[in-house]
Amino acid sequence: MKKILIVGASRGIGNAILSEQLQNSIVYNLSRRAPEIIHHNLIHYPVDILNDALPEIDHIDSLIYCPGSITLKPIQNLQIEDFRNDFEINVIGAVRVIQKYLPLLKKGKNPSIVLFSTVAAKLGMPFHSSIAASKSAVEGLVKSLGAELAGQVRINAVAPTITETTLSASILRNDRMKENMRERHPMKNYLQPQEAAQMVDYLISERAGSISGQVFVMDYGLVSFKL
Repeated sequence: MKKILIVGASRGIGNAILSEQLQNSIVYNLSRRAPEIIHHNLIHYPVDILNDALPEIDHIDSLIYCPGSITLKPIQNLQIEDFRNDFEINVIGAVRVIQKYLPLLKKGKNPSIVLFSTVAAKLGMPFHSSIAASKSAVEGLVKSLGAELAGQVRINAVAPTITETTLSASILRNDRMKENMRERHPMKNYLQPQEAAQMVDYLISERAGSISGQVFVMDYGLVSFKL
């Protein structure tokens, strides 16, 4: 049975990925809070990904790093600490996990890594300077490691538009704001966590064996189309 390590599966997209993978895989989850899902294929490690020692695991085929942040402020209101915090959780955390488990991944079957970016790394959006800077670094990491690990471990990223999770609850806090968000997208919708989970399922599968170093934009046309 395939063994998958997910960082941040307690909620949001990470939790949707967990639900997608549990039926056919052993899933290790690293997060401070345990997922509400209880399943015989789930092994949870309570870990602060930036500060705690990472657990020893015997075998991994895929690594999926889900933690993220939404720090939306005018540049004058952003503190250096905001940039630092976003970079730590989105980039340093990912690097820390990759460095720890890369030797195991290299021994896995069809080994792969999936990270998360954002459409704001490709489309200039007001108040997104901190998170866009961090996620742009994630995309650079994917490109560089894709080349460095070619033939050993595949690595890709998913760049979603706004997704209906607890992280975006303040932006999608009522029906009017949800409808306005749909209207902003040319395809008249925004993302659900399950859609991102299905993309991840494809990227870690043998069907995506030819794909590495790529960033997959899931945007309902927001970046791709000008109508």
